[in-house]
Amino acid sequence: MIRLVIAAFTCLSIVAQPVFAGPLDEAKAKAHLNAVAAGDLSALMHDYAEDAYMDWVGGPLDGRYQGKAAISAVWQKFIAANAGKPRPAKFSELESYANSKGASLEASAEYGGTSPIKVWHVLTYRDGSLTTEIWQISPTIQISQ
Repeated sequence: MIRLVIAAFTCLSIVAQPVFAGPLDEAKAKAHLNAVAAGDLSALMHDYAEDAYMDWVGGPLDGRYQGKAAISAVWQKFIAANAGKPRPAKFSELESYANSKGASLEASAEYGGTSPIKVWHVLTYRDGSLTTEIWQISPTIQISQ
């Protein structure tokens, strides 16, 4: 009986999946959001996979962008809209969801600057690369800190 319990526990340990994203994913997500605020294109593009896609929902940059070149072009427009200057920003706490295939992290943000904007972010990482990003403009978001 003890062997059966040990075998069952071992099997469960092997197939059990983590509930939360790890510190590395959270650090990458925070760095990404901070790069948005800083207007740092190089840092923004650092973790994107070559075939990543971004859904920008609402506003003048609304659309789906696929591949690093297209995503870089949209970030260049966003940065230019604030004359290349950093934007003051406030972020909610990151919420993370993960399993053995990847991690998705979400946060709300308020970016100041020439045209202040409130955004709901979802960032999905697979094998350490940012593969999917949702940028949802949401004027009613309230950031509590």
